[in-house]
Amino acid sequence: MSESPLLVQVITVSTRAAAGEYDDLSGPAIAKELRQWGVLDAAVQVVTDDEATIVAALRDAVASGVDAVLTTGGTGLAPDDRTPEATALVIEREIPGIAEAIRAMGRDQDISTAALSRGLVGTVGRTLVVNLPGSVGGARDGVSVVGPLLAHTRDQLAGGDH
Repeated sequence: MSESPLLVQVITVSTRAAAGEYDDLSGPAIAKELRQWGVLDAAVQVVTDDEATIVAALRDAVASGVDAVLTTGGTGLAPDDRTPEATALVIEREIPGIAEAIRAMGRDQDISTAALSRGLVGTVGRTLVVNLPGSVGGARDGVSVVGPLLAHTRDQLAGGDH
């Protein structure tokens, strides 16, 4: 297993936060939670709820060589929630088990709206891409599912043994 620090980019998808109408709370919360999983300094970017913008941000993050990209926001049912659609245009292989585990975490905590999250998880090249809910609590819960998998996923994507 690799001993180098994990490199993670966090992308908050929120038109209002991108416009400065309110502070992004989920992105920094994710970055803070990731520290316990070996991520020293996750960069946080805020983008608008626009499919082309999300696709570009995802592709830029992957091209930068990060081990994982975690998005927050845009996974619900609102007309401008387009994060899963954008993610589907970028990933090469889907990992439904992680997305299911993230939704199950909410369900197990009696958060009925967790079932409405349409988040996807997959890989592109050597990068894991994970869609997390936009709420701070949902994002933190998602990190508790994904965090323990990050180092092993990085090693697997680099050709490591099971």
